[in-house]
Parts: sequence; C-alpha cells; structure tokens
Amino acid sequence: MTGNASVSFADPPHRAGEALERLLTGNRRFATGAPTFPNQTPARRQELVAGQKPFAAILGCSDSRVPPEIIFDQGLGDLFVVRVAGDIVDNASLGSLEYAVEHLGVPLILVLGHSGCGAVQAAVAGGAHEGSIHVLVAAIEPAVEVARLEPGPLLENAVRANVQLVVRQLRSAGPVLAPSESHDKPLAGDLQILGALYDLASGVVTIL
Repeated sequence: MTGNASVSFADPPHRAGEALERLLTGNRRFATGAPTFPNQTPARRQELVAGQKPFAAILGCSDSRVPPEIIFDQGLGDLFVVRVAGDIVDNASLGSLEYAVEHLGVPLILVLGHSGCGAVQAAVAGGAHEGSIHVLVAAIEPAVEVARLEPGPLLENAVRANVQLVVRQLRSAGPVLAPSESHDKPLAGDLQILGALYDLASGVVTIL
C-alpha cells in the first residue's frame, strides 16, 4: 500500500488527549496488521513544503526496530521525532523538543522506551565503555539503581524507570517545557509530557 488515507494538515489535534488518542489508534492499526499508511501521498508532500504542524513530539530510542512513524501508523508531517539511544535527555534533544513546543505548538510529548533496549542493557551490565557510549550509560544509570530495588526482571524494570526518569526531567525543564505543562489537569493543559513503552514482540504501545 502507498497510503491513500489522509488526515488534514490544516487541522491537527490541539489538545494532548486528542493527540494521544490519535497515536494509540494508529498503534492499534499497526499492531493488528491493518495500517492505513496515512499522509504519504505526493499531494501531502507538496502540502508540507510551506511548513509543518505535527500533532505530537516523540522522544524515542534510536533502535532500528522502533520507528515512531511506523509503529503509530502516521505519515509525513504528523510527528516531530527526536531519537537518541536510550531515549535520554541531552541538550540537543531538549532543545529540539523545546522547538516543537514553542514554535510548532505540539500539545503532547511522548517519551517512548521499548523492551530489550540495548542502551539500558549496557547500563545494567556496567563496566567501561569506549568512546562516548559512557555518556549514554551515565544518563541511564540512575534509573537502573531505582530498578535494582524493585521486584521482577531488572532490565524490564530499568527500561520503565528510565522512561519515568526522562519524563520527570522534561517536566522540570525550564524555561519552556515546565511552565507549559499542566500537572493539575492531565491531558487538558497546553502541553502534556507522558511516558510509554513499546513491546517488540506484540507491537503494542502502553502508556505509563
């Protein structure tokens, strides 16, 4: 399929709840083997030349098995995607997300971790790492220490703890993200920052 289905570029979701529902609906299509491949036509490509209005921002892992546009069954111009191994926050990823909020008006940032994450595995294993890999591992290590205190599989717990850590980091990141998010009205403020996990086997995304 080349994607004849189309979602209007002129009217993206304005609220976080609507954006989240659109993501989860697309993920259900993907996970059940019924994707519609929306917004992938030549007409859509031309429509986006004038600018972009993505309805959500995704901070996800660089893992080749977790491409957000595919697992959420979205198309050109729908998602503002920032990918870094271990879905960690650094200055570049934070600045990118701030741009998505301040200049593009996205109402939702979703931090997307996944099962079997290699970056989290490296942090769990410990030891020395050559090059700049140690930067990734160091960012994830606090989540691993939290996970060591929890019952159950260490890697699974560490992946979840890492997502939750990144969500907290983004929610407290001023001056752009922290003032924008509404903590007292979940999914109703100008911006919501949520965490999620993608299961490699089932293809299902679960909101934390």
